[in-house]
Amino acid sequence: MFSRSKTASNGGSTGNNRAGGSFSVIGADVSITGNIGAQADLHIDGAVEGDIQCAALVQGESSRIKGSVTADSARLSGIVDGSISARELVIERTAHITGDVSYETISIAPGGRVEGRFTLRGGALLTDGGEAQLKLVSVVE
Repeated sequence: MFSRSKTASNGGSTGNNRAGGSFSVIGADVSITGNIGAQADLHIDGAVEGDIQCAALVQGESSRIKGSVTADSARLSGIVDGSISARELVIERTAHITGDVSYETISIAPGGRVEGRFTLRGGALLTDGGEAQLKLVSVVE
């Protein structure tokens, strides 16, 4: 009745859960103390005290993370107290980040707050005196 692609026919696991659409949700009423490592995408609305490593992270507005975040892509809307390393990073208007940020591409909505240093990963260097520079290209109102 349902067909599977050849990559997903090995027990439903492709080794890359993003291709299979797999994700996990940590609800607003959940509080976790400890590190989280996942190959799946994560949606966090609750509180996490520990480091997070995942394929993609979506953080809700009411979420609080105390620890480092490492992800291929991250969309942050809540509070993060710790360093962030993401290839593609989106900081929404309700986000408040305290910690250093490492990225390849970044988008910060008006109102989004970051207290820390920015470092461009790979690609072209935007350095002057050994530190990355962040340039404002346009303001959307």
